[in-house]
Amino acid sequence: MTGCYAAVLFDLFDTLVHFDPDRLPTVEVAGKTVRSSAGRLHTILCGHAPDVTLEACYDALRASWQEAERLRGVDHREVTAPQRMGDMLRRLALDPEGCPAGFVETLLDAHRRALSEAAKVPGHYAALLRALRPRYRLAVVSNFDYTPTAVGMLEDAGVVALFDTIVVSDAIGWRKPRPEIFDVALRTLGVSPGDALFVGDRADIDVVGAQRMGMPVAWVNRDRAPLPTGIPAPDYEIRDLAELAPILGVAL
Repeated sequence: MTGCYAAVLFDLFDTLVHFDPDRLPTVEVAGKTVRSSAGRLHTILCGHAPDVTLEACYDALRASWQEAERLRGVDHREVTAPQRMGDMLRRLALDPEGCPAGFVETLLDAHRRALSEAAKVPGHYAALLRALRPRYRLAVVSNFDYTPTAVGMLEDAGVVALFDTIVVSDAIGWRKPRPEIFDVALRTLGVSPGDALFVGDRADIDVVGAQRMGMPVAWVNRDRAPLPTGIPAPDYEIRDLAELAPILGVAL
């Protein structure tokens, strides 16, 4: 079946952007090779706090991520990258407020660049977006802790200008499946939920969140996973974004 929509809204990670952890920078920690931005952050930290070890930096970065994930799971409130970086510094007995001007931003930028190196928008996804653009309003709705990273990945792929709006949870304060983040995107686009197709890979977040808003949804189910119990079937189930072309009436 095909639908008639005014807008198409996309999740970012594992929908538009493929993130490959094996492309993160490597660093030696406690005799093991790990993939993390910790090495780059440690180099910056050494200029301000030379007594901080690489292992301590890695452990604090990892712990800050684990705590952010725990908090997000409580009520879907976002924990932003600046908040996480502040948590990491405090775990290292450093006061974020006492750091030099721009220091935290320098750490954030190093972390952003490391993540961006591991992210890619496949070429045929970019082709799909360009084919959709003349006919639909386009948006990104992403659970992520730092808008500059999300926007930068789309800039690197040459597709950022194709979107009417890019809505990231760090700016909204709420994560999918909460309605607030979807509502911001829909209001910015000026379309009603029923006139917008949402495309995402997480059944528990993207499918459920869109369905609660009254949006039709295309579930990107690359691994042919079973639909979790209690979640109504999405309007479409696809393995690759290219399958949206006939659904949305465009040619690639």
